[in-house]
Amino acid sequence: MDKEKAAVADETSQQPPGGETENLAIATSHHLSIPPGLSEAEFSELIPSVAELHSYKVGPGKCSSLIAQRVKAPRAVVWSIVRRFDKPHVYKHFIKACSVNPDFQIAIGCTRYVDVISGLPAATSAERLDMLDDERFVTGFSIIGGEHRLKNYRSVTTVHEVACSAGGKSSTVVLESYVVDVPEGNTEEDTRLFADTVVKLNLQKLASVVEAQAREADGKLSESR
Repeated sequence: MDKEKAAVADETSQQPPGGETENLAIATSHHLSIPPGLSEAEFSELIPSVAELHSYKVGPGKCSSLIAQRVKAPRAVVWSIVRRFDKPHVYKHFIKACSVNPDFQIAIGCTRYVDVISGLPAATSAERLDMLDDERFVTGFSIIGGEHRLKNYRSVTTVHEVACSAGGKSSTVVLESYVVDVPEGNTEEDTRLFADTVVKLNLQKLASVVEAQAREADGKLSESR
């Protein structure tokens, strides 16, 4: 069985059962809580986007969270890295390698295959691109297979330009949210703590990578003058 067929088979096995559990699901309220690192004024600009794009139905045995990261670089530069579904290792920690099919094109429904570094409760991950909107700076993916504990993991990442109170300048803010099953034997708190830590480290590295690129570009521009 090739990777793509195996991923589809894994996805089928990960689908949650319907019925009573679905009836108990409630909507997340990420739009009501300011993520660490953002001011109240900044978050007020983002509330409509959070309510629209970072809301999930969460029932028993699932958890969800929203993480924010400010990046000192233009929105377009940040987005140019975030949108590269085939190159998550550019800014995501814990990824040893990423492969795609020979005829790969970045489009909704495409799949990537990730090898995870040792030391984590995972070895591989098959991931599908669920959304990609270059006009609205929105992307999202689902884990559909592999050897890991993040069953039914779905994530959405959005890149925003928000006004700063100091000097009237704008800044870039990246929001990433997820929903995932709580593994058997784990608590919701433990699962959220683990997933939050991974996402935070990834977004911190994203900021570091993008800001370094921006500084390099500014340096070259200064030299050319």
